[in-house]
Amino acid sequence: MPIRAYAAQSAASPLAPFPIERRGLLPTDVEIDIMYCGVCHSDLHFARNEWGMSAYPMVPGHEILGRVTRVGAGVGKFKVGDPAATGCLVDSCRSCANCRTGQEQFCTAGPVFTYNGPDKHLGGMTYGGYSERIVVDEAFALRVPTNLDPASAAPLLCAGITTYSPLRRYRAAGGRKVGIVGLGGLGHMGVKFARAFGAHTVLFTTTPGKAEDGRRLGADEVVISRNQDEMKKHTGTFDLILDTVSADHDLNTYLSLVRLDGAMVLVGAPPNPLPLAAMSLLFPRKVLTGSLIGGIPETQEMLDFCGTHSISCDIELIPIQKINEAYERLLRSDVKYRFVIDMASLKN
Repeated sequence: MPIRAYAAQSAASPLAPFPIERRGLLPTDVEIDIMYCGVCHSDLHFARNEWGMSAYPMVPGHEILGRVTRVGAGVGKFKVGDPAATGCLVDSCRSCANCRTGQEQFCTAGPVFTYNGPDKHLGGMTYGGYSERIVVDEAFALRVPTNLDPASAAPLLCAGITTYSPLRRYRAAGGRKVGIVGLGGLGHMGVKFARAFGAHTVLFTTTPGKAEDGRRLGADEVVISRNQDEMKKHTGTFDLILDTVSADHDLNTYLSLVRLDGAMVLVGAPPNPLPLAAMSLLFPRKVLTGSLIGGIPETQEMLDFCGTHSISCDIELIPIQKINEAYERLLRSDVKYRFVIDMASLKN
């Protein structure tokens, strides 16, 4: 039977009601009734074909949290009524070297993303979480700590793992100095995680009005990046800088703050190539790298960490009928710090 969803019919059209189908349950499938779906900036990029890879009609949404309503005969990880989540991935080849090490996002055959990916079951493209429910193999479904507010936990499935993974990999920990560039959907989670890992956490923002909020979220220091004197005080002192900014900006300025053998990790995706001076990396020796979400095992680890430390996202809950308005507000950075759709509104 068709289920309710919201879709973009073209790059220029607003999202609107659109019926879709989900596959019947296979033996290892779980069906999740979607309670909440986060709104990621990449949803907007894909809906408007800003990366030139969109297929229509498109149902966005990859920060999905709900409850299991049905399970296949071979499912062992979930039972009906369990909270469950789905992030950016719904399948991969599962056999390449990357998949075997739990890095399905780098599947050499191509990961299958939750939306705008090839749907091998129904043909066409996969549909995301701006919908009533989703069917997914249990290998790509995640357990959710019950102590977390489900609406605030939904964006952990992208904003959470996107920042957790590089902070963990490049050792944000006690005794280390970690910088977070930007205070948005990603940046506010970066601050929370860096603080929870025990690092001395410094927020970089261009907006003085965000300083108080940065400290509330856990930053030990806030640096206004347009203030050259403030920036120079930190030259060569950071073990790790996590850059969450998706707008064009100067990488070399932040690289000058990284110490010998430190690292700067990009998780934002600016639209244009950014100039890089070789000397920014050569003297002293340092690493500039990037990171893309995380694999399924690490995403589960992140959710468990959030449960242990009571970490979730700062959100604004909206009905699905306000999604186009939310996209416009995203462009103005007018949200603290993540929109989440109450999917019960889809029935209105």
